[in-house]
Amino acid sequence: MNILVIGYGNPGRLDDGLGPAFAEKIEALNLPGLTVESNYQLNIEDAELISKFDIVVFADASVDADAPFEFRPLEPKAPMVGFSSHSITAESLLGLAENLFNAKPPAFAMAIRGYEFNEFGEVLSEKATANLAEAVAFFMRKYPEL
Repeated sequence: MNILVIGYGNPGRLDDGLGPAFAEKIEALNLPGLTVESNYQLNIEDAELISKFDIVVFADASVDADAPFEFRPLEPKAPMVGFSSHSITAESLLGLAENLFNAKPPAFAMAIRGYEFNEFGEVLSEKATANLAEAVAFFMRKYPEL
């Protein structure tokens, strides 16, 4: 089983860095069959990447998820690309992977609750750090089942 974790967000915007922080901690585990990517945002090119995996987990900060995190399945949607800090959604990437590469890997969102987003700084808030630790512990328990 080949699993891809994509952590995304801006580490220079406090808790918006939860996705990349999750990716960094998961990568450090050196779990077999696991590939980890990290970026500021999802990109159209990621559709080709995710098409090569059996399972995909998208990790990002959330301003409104229940604390400490929400882990939920994702379904492909018609690709929609726009101009924003997150130019394409995980669901749209899944739709592109299905349409372009005939790949439909099961996918999940790991939405980690953050609290501080409106300042610049490369540090997570105390509550976000605690939520991150719980998300990593959950992933470690869930990993064999994915």
